[in-house]
Amino acid sequence: MFDLKVMRSALEQLEEERKIPKEKIIDAIEQALAAAYKKDYGKKGQIVRAAFDITSGKVEFFQVKIVVDESLVRMEEESEAEAEPLPSGEEGVEGEPANERQRFDPERHILVADAKKIKKDAKLEDEIVFPLEGKGDYGRIAAQTAKQVIIQRIREAERASVLDEFGGKQGEIVSGIVQRIERGNVFVDLGRTTGILAFDEQIPSERYRQGERLKAYLYSVEETPRGVNIRLSRTHPKFLEELFKQEAPELASGVVEIKSIAREPGSRSKIAVMSHERHVDPVGSCVGQRGVRVSTVMNELGGEKIDIIEWSEDPKKFVADSLSPAKVIGIEIDETARHAKIAVAEDQQSLAIGKGGQNVRLAAKLTGYKIDISSSSGENIAESDGESVAVDEKTDNN
Repeated sequence: MFDLKVMRSALEQLEEERKIPKEKIIDAIEQALAAAYKKDYGKKGQIVRAAFDITSGKVEFFQVKIVVDESLVRMEEESEAEAEPLPSGEEGVEGEPANERQRFDPERHILVADAKKIKKDAKLEDEIVFPLEGKGDYGRIAAQTAKQVIIQRIREAERASVLDEFGGKQGEIVSGIVQRIERGNVFVDLGRTTGILAFDEQIPSERYRQGERLKAYLYSVEETPRGVNIRLSRTHPKFLEELFKQEAPELASGVVEIKSIAREPGSRSKIAVMSHERHVDPVGSCVGQRGVRVSTVMNELGGEKIDIIEWSEDPKKFVADSLSPAKVIGIEIDETARHAKIAVAEDQQSLAIGKGGQNVRLAAKLTGYKIDISSSSGENIAESDGESVAVDEKTDNN
């Protein structure tokens, strides 16, 4: 009935390439054979199962009956009025109301008294198995049914395998090949599945080409009726954090921790870092010798500038440092209102504000403080809450 050599080869290929366990494929074949048998030779309500031996190619068919009594099913002589509801959470068979006991079907049920004649220790809801005559000749419809069952089960097994593999990679950086670009969305071949880099998750200045290798942050794995959706991002703040973990062993080991990130993808980012060991410099760990570590991350992000700041429990020091490279000469903090008033020298105004107010905006995002900047003369020149920035146009020259 089966070419066992070809089948074993196909099973090994599916297991190796698609990571689908051989046992699941055999289970799919057994379900398909049972469906085909029932289609041509079975009876309505009958539960048919098959056992397939991959070594010999032998197939055995069985009929399964569930052990019941009058508390679980209603006999034909009972009137509809006497029917009792099923226990909570149980469902009836197809065609039967879910809130009633199933009607006794001799093709799928066996009374407990009769079951004990076959199996002495039979209990309610046990399964009693009866062998069926083997068949090797199936009609066209039955064969098509078997094919559909196998395809469906293989897809389900592959989906479960993909979900298990990539579900474990959620929150990590993955690498793949750009497969195609459609309506601004980039589809990335990750080997066993395809990830989607949506338009709003792409760095604005980047352009992607089919066939190029791409790194991205895997932020979501969703199972849908149409398959598993793998959502990727290159703008997510965690992408920046994971890139630094790949370059800095101190970050990967947890000795150095990134406390907060403020990012405008493709343009500029600020990260606040702290060390859990006194002798380890957190900023130096991220910058690397001669700036090699931070340069590698910047190159991966298309030249995005990165400011690395040491996090501090002192809000005055932290907010002042967050405006780097500008030098702060005075600061007032209202911790309750999360509001900081900063004074800078006139020659530091443009550095503190940044082009288009970017520096003060990122500093506000990084620290969580609303920041007002004024010159040493007392003139208010900028304020930002992290979302927007109001800048005096006369002073925003850069």
